[in-house]
Amino acid sequence: MSNHTIAPSPPSVRTRVRRVAELARYDRATVHAILDDAYLCHIAFHDALGSHCIPTACWRIGDHLYIHGSNGSRMLKRLFDGGDACVTVTHLDGLVLARSAFNHTMNYRSAMIYGQFEKVDDIALQHAAMEALMDKLAPGRQAQVRGGSDKEYAAITVLRIALDECVVKQRRGGPQDDEADLAQMVWTGELPFTHGRGPAIADVLCGSEAPDYVRAWPTESA
Repeated sequence: MSNHTIAPSPPSVRTRVRRVAELARYDRATVHAILDDAYLCHIAFHDALGSHCIPTACWRIGDHLYIHGSNGSRMLKRLFDGGDACVTVTHLDGLVLARSAFNHTMNYRSAMIYGQFEKVDDIALQHAAMEALMDKLAPGRQAQVRGGSDKEYAAITVLRIALDECVVKQRRGGPQDDEADLAQMVWTGELPFTHGRGPAIADVLCGSEAPDYVRAWPTESA
């Protein structure tokens, strides 16, 4: 993904964190890092049937987050119509065990994006966006597989949302116990979550040798 960055915008009414505000970040580099670690996001939107929150694949190019889907997708139709959306990405990094039940918490990294999606109409930009998704999934894969046909591209919609109104909230470290609880004799600390990768599993009909990116998959940090 591109590392292009611009100066962060000041928080908006929607993105300003008020609860534990010291955990908030508004700089674009931190937003980019969290989005680039994600393969899925959740998109909240509203239509005539009510409110919805749907998971979908996502990837970043520059200062936009991209998604795609079938032309018949209810969510994409609503987003393309200009409906306001809220996109979230969350990584759980650990459980934090404290001396008091109410001081237990979690270490996490989360990003929220507010705004409206726009359709990528330009055919060349559609192709570039979908090839960037392939490169995110497995660098070098695009050159080895059959590319999308005109019919396949005609059946999908590619949308993107600008990272103009976004915020990060993240926590690291151990428990923050109240002084009155420090005499409580109980184990405290963090139970980390590690995001590991298992060995690749070849399809039963696969007759090709594993390329470098497949052999390297278990050793790369997720």
